[in-house]
Amino acid sequence: MTGWQTLFYKEILRFWKVGFQTVGAPILTAVLYMLIFGHVLQGRVLVYDRVSYTAFLVPGLVMMSVLQNAFANSSSSLIQSKIMGSLVFILLTPLSHWHWFLAYVGSSVVRGLMVGCGVFAVTVLFGQPGFVAPLWILGFAILGATMMGALGVIAGLWSEKFDQMATFQNFIIMPMTFLSGVFYSIHSLPPIWQQISRLNPFFYMIDGFRYGFFGVSDASPWLSLGIVLAALLIVSAVAVNMLRTGYKIRH
Repeated sequence: MTGWQTLFYKEILRFWKVGFQTVGAPILTAVLYMLIFGHVLQGRVLVYDRVSYTAFLVPGLVMMSVLQNAFANSSSSLIQSKIMGSLVFILLTPLSHWHWFLAYVGSSVVRGLMVGCGVFAVTVLFGQPGFVAPLWILGFAILGATMMGALGVIAGLWSEKFDQMATFQNFIIMPMTFLSGVFYSIHSLPPIWQQISRLNPFFYMIDGFRYGFFGVSDASPWLSLGIVLAALLIVSAVAVNMLRTGYKIRH
């Protein structure tokens, strides 16, 4: 293996050794969401024509799980390595900042997609969405996981203790994820809240992903693709620059 592939493999093993927690627990959480929201709101919430609420909910839960777990993978790995002091062993290697980025973000994409596939395999039993555009599904899943993996790198480098990481997770990631249309169509919101929702890049990731299942969405899939690509480039550029300068890891 080359250097970045070894680090990538190490990061895969890191989350897989505790797979019950890193993969199994998010799947269970998504099933609970499906049981609660699907049971309570089925028949009471109208989304797209001829689409049941439970079927509408499946892509949202899948994408939410992909995004949250991709972020959690890279962010938790970096903050744990910094606090435990094991990060110094990676700093001693001749790996470049691009190698770090590929390994940490790549492993985050793998974890996000693994959890997403598990969530889909379980939640699809409650409602069967179609597969109108499979390439859109795969494209938005990979782009979303990549962006969140890069954002996790930023959070992991910025945080110096677990409290700071929890702040980033609880006050930025969780609100933006839950207010992105996972459980509802933004067309059911008042006009002012629809406009606010359109400022959330997470909305475009989930809406574009959902378009691949139903062929309909709240926003144009091409607009969603453009915004997600722009957000990915910005976040990746910031993460790579932080790794290049050794932000908070080279004193």
